[in-house]
Amino acid sequence: MCNLYAPSGPEKISMRFAVGAPVGNYAASVAPGKPGPIVVPGRALVAQWGLIPPSAKSTVPTLPNGQRMSTNNARRERLATAPTYRTAWARGQRCIIPANSYDEPYWGTGKNIWWRFWPADGEAWALAGIWSEWTDPATGEVVPSYSMITQNCDGHPLLGLMHKPDPKLPPDQQDKRAVVPLAPADWDQWLGGSIAQAEALIRVPPVEMFRHGPADPAQCAQLPLLWA
Repeated sequence: MCNLYAPSGPEKISMRFAVGAPVGNYAASVAPGKPGPIVVPGRALVAQWGLIPPSAKSTVPTLPNGQRMSTNNARRERLATAPTYRTAWARGQRCIIPANSYDEPYWGTGKNIWWRFWPADGEAWALAGIWSEWTDPATGEVVPSYSMITQNCDGHPLLGLMHKPDPKLPPDQQDKRAVVPLAPADWDQWLGGSIAQAEALIRVPPVEMFRHGPADPAQCAQLPLLWA
């Protein structure tokens, strides 16, 4: 899963995805519940990171016990069944999330070290997402929101090392999660294809797709050489 990423700037989005620049403010780092840019068919816009369920009473969705729901990541296994995502998924409301980089927790040394991922080709990530629009019942305001899709990456030589392992489970049952980078040739299929065509694009990326290292360069000296 991902809980922090650096979104691409408006001009970069416009040039890379051949759409108008998104209108609206967003920060250099986006955390859950904050605004970030997305690309949908024919345009880009700024939306809330964390899909707002259709039944939500406000932009901050909560469980029946009042606890805040975490909807910034959507598990691919529940896209068709979870009440939060199933309507948008059935309608084909898929988006691309432009990101210069994203962070994950690396636990290979026995403690959390934030690890950063950049595309090896020097371009921006195009991460697979799902989006929707929620209407405020009190004001009529329409609020767009989105979630990053995640997939199981157990056994991946790089991504499988992220996130705290459960010592009670074997390596192939950890259910480590990773986001879904999309290649340029797949963008149109993701945004406009059928559900089956979109499902076919949710796959674990090869190690060669990544540049990576500690989010804090000062931590480099504390680490063994992990990967070339």
